[in-house]
Amino acid sequence: MTQEQLRQATVGELKPFESPITLVKYDPVWPENFARKAKRIKTALGERALRVEHVGSTSVPGLLAKPIIDILLIVSDSADEPSYVPALEAAGYVLRIREPDWHQHRLFKGPDTNINLHVFTQGVGGDSENSVASRLAADQPGRPRALRSHQTRPCEQEMEVRAELRRCKVPNRKSNT
Repeated sequence: MTQEQLRQATVGELKPFESPITLVKYDPVWPENFARKAKRIKTALGERALRVEHVGSTSVPGLLAKPIIDILLIVSDSADEPSYVPALEAAGYVLRIREPDWHQHRLFKGPDTNINLHVFTQGVGGDSENSVASRLAADQPGRPRALRSHQTRPCEQEMEVRAELRRCKVPNRKSNT
């Protein structure tokens, strides 16, 4: 993504990321933090929240992770911002990224915990079997086996995840597939 594309996708001030990326040991509090956030999101949106899932590295017990809770939210149409953005903003979430060229992806930051709330449309990019969002979901059958498995020791699991992710194909950010 070019600097110009990043500027166009960013809602609000574009803040350069100049800190080192820190990986930490799995924290058993992460699922509890997710549960609180999921409840807040479901309360704010009601039936408009078609699916709310804990995704990303913090959803995999034993895996080293950036201490940021990633949450997948599926709505009927993520491009229809008036149908859900005001409710999320009223609950304290801040829209930071708008990517109409990448499955109508939206990203919100949380009010009191470091989270990334990824919003996708049901049945399009965000909810189809081969979508990026489905690949992020912790227990999806299509997810790399290493990310579904909680049976291996953390170090072995991390090495297996890295090897399997190198083999995965992620759709081009410009495509709608």
